[in-house]
This record gives sequence, structure tokens and C-alpha cells, in this order.
Amino acid sequence: MEQLSPDDARRVALWASGLLSLEPTPAVAARASARRQVDIVRGMLATLGAVQLDTISVLARSHELVAYARYGAVRRTAIEDAYWGGDQAFEYWSHAACILPMESWPAFSFRRRHYRAKGERWHRVPHAELDRLRSVIREAGPVTTGDVGGAKRGGEWWGWSDAKIGLEWLLDVGEVVVTRRVGWRRTYDLAERAIPAELFHDDLDDDACAALLVAAGARLMGVGTAGDIADVHRLPKAAVARHAHDVGLVPVSVPGWPAAWATPEAFAWLASAGRDRNRTTLLSPFDPLVWYRDRAERIFGMRHRIEAYTPAHKRVHGYFAMPVLHRGRLVARVDPKREGRTLVARRVTFESMSAGAVDGTARALREAAEWVGCDTVEVGEVNPPGMAPALRSAL
Repeated sequence: MEQLSPDDARRVALWASGLLSLEPTPAVAARASARRQVDIVRGMLATLGAVQLDTISVLARSHELVAYARYGAVRRTAIEDAYWGGDQAFEYWSHAACILPMESWPAFSFRRRHYRAKGERWHRVPHAELDRLRSVIREAGPVTTGDVGGAKRGGEWWGWSDAKIGLEWLLDVGEVVVTRRVGWRRTYDLAERAIPAELFHDDLDDDACAALLVAAGARLMGVGTAGDIADVHRLPKAAVARHAHDVGLVPVSVPGWPAAWATPEAFAWLASAGRDRNRTTLLSPFDPLVWYRDRAERIFGMRHRIEAYTPAHKRVHGYFAMPVLHRGRLVARVDPKREGRTLVARRVTFESMSAGAVDGTARALREAAEWVGCDTVEVGEVNPPGMAPALRSAL
């Protein structure tokens, strides 16, 4: 069993998730052409293997923030084009609803079979509607819910129409696929038409799927426990133990951690790494570096929870608190909101009381403001309050 220090485990986690020693650097990426930026973001998706989607947009949507965290001021249109250009990626259920590289389509065949065998998910499937939907898509091409009757049946916001339920069911079982969006609306096409034939017909058995996804989860973690690795694509933890040796993972011991595994590439990187080039940035709470809360707390010592669905008077850190990454540490969290051309940091909570934490938070706020078209940063509540003068001065 190999030994890793907690500090090296932290560095490996940053490196594997694309937040350490970036190539190209954010400065180079920001100056690149739109076409080159699309390629950069597609390369990021291929490396990460999954980018989580979420509807919340206070600074930007989470899938945009993941690219921004790594490459800075890339065009937001380039990010959209990278994900939804039509032939490089698709949407499916992974860590949650995610953008996934097209090459990973076969690895999720086990999940499509599971849903098909189960017969339904959140809603009773309107089977009488499915043939109509298949026929419309086959004859008319890709559709949004608006093209087939709308997403809502009326009444409460969660009341999906039969058309929406049917489309989502066909997505679950792999008959249709989403490779494009119009605005924020999914566009559904026949999978047999949108997925390259060599991938569409590669139907792996459950064990082969699990092995591929364990390997993919381990690449994204660099080093992780069974729970860390399994959580990437929401597999049973037992799948990691069953396939770890087969996919070449190395058992490791990290002080304070449960039993863990690392990739051989992580050890090769540690052996060859020069000086770390750390990124200072705001992270989406759905960023792969922090999306599994137990792991983030174990690595960075920050207990972070999303409070968007917590009643306002019970929130500790804010509606969409974003961790601040600076010099390889999580030094603060910021709850941002855009108000016209002003980025308002409604609540800033410092984890570190150092001058570096203040400077890093100020820098992260200034850069994020510029990226989303704001020219002013305002700060609201600061905790502890004694840090407020220094933060405002740094800004």
C-alpha cells in the first residue's frame, strides 16, 4: 500500500479536477479565438468526464462556472457551443443531471436498462403518448417540449404535462437524447440519429459499464475513498472495491482518511510536478472539486452545504454560497448576486483570517464581476465582522 500525505492528497485532488498547473493558462485561454475556446472547454469536459447542470443562476449557471473556474474569462457563448454543439456531448443522469462526453454513451447503458426494467421514475409513464412523440421526432426532427404541447399541465409548478413526462422517459431509457439546448430548453432527438453508430450499438454489460465508470470516477478524483469514487457517477461503493484492481487503481493510505485508491497517473504527476500554479477563483457548489461534501471537508476542512432550499432566516452562508479557492485552499465563501452592473457579495464568510485570504477573495470577486459584465463590487455582511475593512480596502 502506498502512502500519501494529506497535503499531497489535496494537491492531487486539485490537479485531477483541472485546477492546478492549468494548460492553457487562464490568461492564454481568455485571449484565444472563439473556436479555440470551444476546443478548450471540450477538452475540459473530456478530462473531467462530467459537468453537473443546475437551474440556479445568480452569477452564472453552474456549467458555465465550472469552465470559468478553470480557464477564467472564456466567452460564455463558447462554453455553450462546447457543450451543445450537437456532436461532442450529451445530457444524462450521472452524478446528477450532467453534460457527458459523447464517448461515454456506452458506459451508461446499464442505467438505461435499469430504468427500462423499472418501468417508471418520478411519474407514471403515459404510454399512449410515447408513440406520438416518437413519430413527431422521427418526422419533424429534434423537438423541445414547446413543439409537442408544452412542459406543464397547469396548476402547481411541478405538474409536468404528459408530453414532458414522455420525453423524459424516452431520455431515461435511451430512445431519445439531448445534445442541444435552445436557451435553457432541452432539445430531444432520436438517439439512433444523434449518437454515432459505433457508440449507439456498443451495448456493454453491467460489469463492463461499472468498470468504465469506476475508472472514470477515479480519474476525476485522482485519489479518493470508495465513496468518493462511486459518487462521481452514483455507483454503489461495492463497485469500486470490485473493479479497483481491474482498472489499475493503487491502494493508498492517507492519514485521517478511510481506505482509499489513487490512479497511477496521480503518482506519476507527483513525481514530476514542478512548482504548483494555483488558480484563485470562485467555485460553483456543484463543481466536481467540492460536489461530494464529505470529501471536500476531509481535504479542505470546510463543511459546505447548499442553502438555496433552506428558509432564508436559517441560512448561515447564503443562498448560493460559492467557495473561494486561493493557493490551493478554500479560504472563504461568497454569496453573490448581480444587480445591474454591480456584483453584490451579499455575505462573505472567511475560513482563514490571513491577509492572503482577504486578497484572494477580493481578486476572485473582481475577476468574476468583470467576466459577467459588472464594473462594481459591493460587499454586504462579512463574517467575522472584523475582516470587513480589510476586504473593502482590498477591493
